[in-house]
Amino acid sequence: MSTPNGFPQHSRVCLTRSMEGGAVQDLQAKKAGKAAKKEAGGDGAPPKIGTPISETLKLLPEELKANMKIRSITPRPPRKPRLERAASLDEKSWRKWRRFRTSQESLTDPNETSSSNGSLQEASPSPPTRGRASPCNPCCQQDSLHSSPDALEASPGGKSRGGASDLGKRASEISSAFGGLLRGKGFAAGKPRLSQIMPARPLPPMELNVASHSLRTANRIDSDCLDYRHYSQHKFGRVSSSLSDSRLQGNGTLYDSCSTDSMKSTFSVLTPIRAKDVRSRSYLEGSLLASGALMGAEELSRYFPDRNMGIFVATWNMQGQKELPVNLDDFLLPTDPDFAQDMYVIGVQEGCPDRREWEIRLQETLGPHYVLLHSAAHGVLYMSVFIRRDLIWFCSEVEYATVTTRIVSQIKTKGALGISFTFFGTSFLFITSHFTSGDSKVNERKLDYNKTIQALTLPKNVPDTNPYRSSSSDVTTRFDEVFWFGDFNFRLNKDRETVDSILNQNPDTDVSKLLVYDQLTSEMSRGSIFKGFQEADIHFRPSYKFDIGKDSYDTTSKQRTPSYTDRVVFRSRYKDDIQAVKYSSCPVIKTSDHRPVFALFRVKVRPGRDNIPLAAGLFDRELYLIGIRRRATRELLKRREQKDQRSSSICSIS
Repeated sequence: MSTPNGFPQHSRVCLTRSMEGGAVQDLQAKKAGKAAKKEAGGDGAPPKIGTPISETLKLLPEELKANMKIRSITPRPPRKPRLERAASLDEKSWRKWRRFRTSQESLTDPNETSSSNGSLQEASPSPPTRGRASPCNPCCQQDSLHSSPDALEASPGGKSRGGASDLGKRASEISSAFGGLLRGKGFAAGKPRLSQIMPARPLPPMELNVASHSLRTANRIDSDCLDYRHYSQHKFGRVSSSLSDSRLQGNGTLYDSCSTDSMKSTFSVLTPIRAKDVRSRSYLEGSLLASGALMGAEELSRYFPDRNMGIFVATWNMQGQKELPVNLDDFLLPTDPDFAQDMYVIGVQEGCPDRREWEIRLQETLGPHYVLLHSAAHGVLYMSVFIRRDLIWFCSEVEYATVTTRIVSQIKTKGALGISFTFFGTSFLFITSHFTSGDSKVNERKLDYNKTIQALTLPKNVPDTNPYRSSSSDVTTRFDEVFWFGDFNFRLNKDRETVDSILNQNPDTDVSKLLVYDQLTSEMSRGSIFKGFQEADIHFRPSYKFDIGKDSYDTTSKQRTPSYTDRVVFRSRYKDDIQAVKYSSCPVIKTSDHRPVFALFRVKVRPGRDNIPLAAGLFDRELYLIGIRRRATRELLKRREQKDQRSSSICSIS
């Protein structure tokens, strides 16, 4: 309900009460002012900070009281309550009054400017037309909360023309003047200046990282993880100085790490690359330890913190069969080690007629995580080198060479094929061979070995990592790590009956009695072949000669003696660089009279220089796409067959 003046009924009552008590309060204010002057000695000293707001209002100069005008104020209904801390009634009244004043102010007042850090603001003692209330010092906020209601009640509203409007204006002026009193300054300057807002108590320490978590992408560091290096060490077992942003924090300045955090992930070890490094670094001029070197120590530590990589080496005499195994998983991906290897090298003797089909099957089995770095052939000798696709950038150019051990060089069923390259700073040589067959032709096989190490012309363009330890007469001395595998055709010097009886007594893994008669073990111990090479302990049955499609050894009229013809040997320039993890055969593949033999190794890798001829990520892309497409098709067919089997198992009874 409204009155004739336009004010609501409850407003009129408040104003009436204010008018009745105005004269009494003015009289009290004058008496208090005289008492204050006596205590201050007449020098106009301001009151202490602890003086109540009611006392302060009584001590205001007469000039300010004379200049104060009444401004109308229209009460507004209270807003909806918000979720906040409990506040006293005085605080709530002060907040309502401040919201009203803010809504009436002009934000484009040229006489006043705001500051984000609470800097000094000016307030004129004379009432401006549209002045903005300045914030008060936090130490007086408690009294200020009471000043608004007191000012409204103490206003001589009954004698003024504007009524409630003048009450609000007077409160604004009192607030500005009160700030000057607290600073110990009078109003002689004309414009009281507020001091900088200071907190009532020490603020909590602010973290260095002020990035907004709500603005980060999903690819960010866990907020609970303060040290990315320690977290990555626990999560991935990889430690590198490049995994932390210590370079950005080293100067101790405050920075917004939102952009740098978004470049790192808890699921990745990729490191941010500084623009300065990209500008100043030439990757073709390499340095062993320089920051940003492609083949350097920092990059190596990111991928191999312990500087050891896993290598799978396998050999298989396919006997020229056109039919390939249905599944190569048991061969390339044995279940014994939990993880796949970083590199797969497969050598084949008497390979199938369709070499491309064989490579596609290998790609299909290994899947999209691996790419064919290089493949080569020498007649029916095949070799394929697959590597994890993340690592192709750290390989040099791949080189290969061949040697024919037959008298007639056009017949390429016997000989050797070598592939070499440098990975980071470690040079590798892989050789697959097919030596002369025959139980008694040990000398011929040694000749094949000697011809291979002398005639294999590697490396060609890629520099030797340690030329001082190389020999021109032995290719195996010109590389850091050498793996030689193939059908060496060394036999057991024992008759068939004795070998069968030993195998029947120890059907599983105890084959030590058989190895006593092994020709290769005997020749290596004498140093007549594979000088400097080692072989892991053998715990599998002889890989030759089986009946095709069966687990029985030769049942033909020739009755060939089972032998360890298929072998994998290795050597290194540095002691203990190569550790054999597993050495076994694959008995489930029965398409040939030989069983595949494979070995798993842990090989130490050293940093290198990136000024060598690089492969620059080159791989067989066409083979990759075909293999992945076949893998997807095979999976779809498998699911369709399973669906058909489930549907066919449902029968209806009429």
